[in-house]
Amino acid sequence: MSTRNQIDSPLTGNTGTGNFVGANTPTLITPVIGAATGTSLNLGASTTITGMIDDDAMTTTSSSLAASSESIKAYVDAQIGGSGGLQSIQTFTVNGTWTKPSGINFVLVQVVGGGGGGGSAVGTTSKSAVGGGGGGGGFSQEYIDVTGTASETVTVGAAGAGGPDIGGGGTGTSGGTSSFGSFCSATGGTGGAGKTAESGITIGAGGGEGGVGSGGDINSVGGSGGFGMSYGSTAMTAWGGVSYFGGGGRGCWRLVNGNTAGAAAVTKGGGGGGAAQGNSATGGAGGAGAAGIVVVYEFS
Repeated sequence: MSTRNQIDSPLTGNTGTGNFVGANTPTLITPVIGAATGTSLNLGASTTITGMIDDDAMTTTSSSLAASSESIKAYVDAQIGGSGGLQSIQTFTVNGTWTKPSGINFVLVQVVGGGGGGGSAVGTTSKSAVGGGGGGGGFSQEYIDVTGTASETVTVGAAGAGGPDIGGGGTGTSGGTSSFGSFCSATGGTGGAGKTAESGITIGAGGGEGGVGSGGDINSVGGSGGFGMSYGSTAMTAWGGVSYFGGGGRGCWRLVNGNTAGAAAVTKGGGGGGAAQGNSATGGAGGAGAAGIVVVYEFS
């Protein structure tokens, strides 16, 4: 058996029995073996890896190929709307063209149709009347992959005009349709009905119907316009229908003793309020609805 001082020399040809005891704990050096080359790697009793794959779309399926961390990250980013998340927002209040910014791959689009106009009211010196409120614009929302799209046409629904103060009571105009290309759209609310004078306690004219969303992942109907009541010189004017973004033209109790025009909507897609008239031969015009809107949230 070699001595401690000879441990650095090859031990070939030496024989003996017993245990070698060194003075110090030996230090083991990990060998450098370079890149390993082979056709498969066995992990456990049943898993055999035959190679690596770099597929960002994860369209390749295999139980024996391991995915790279880069391809896993790219795939997950694509599913959740991109590693950078929300990058920008474009808002359209008039017709136009959406042009995709650099680096944008997905958009969340919300469209609201235009609000319908409120109905007018025409009474006499001894009778009163209340017009109906206009309907609110419909709503649609869609999440869209735009990786192969450069631009889309955007249409914003026009506001419905209030009914004119003409004999017989004028019905409000319907709001216009809003859309984002051929993906999703929302019709406008219809106009509130006009009302002629009646004696006693009377119910106001009917309100307009809400617009309807279509084509999106979420579609909903705008709020219907309200109807008012009148008695003598007192009237409850009709509310305009609500849209996704809020209420329409307001309604409230008031002493008429003349005419009160319907309140115009101020929230995008809201319906106009109905007019009221009492104890006067002069009519009251319906309130205008509000134009629609298209909002595009842009994701990388």
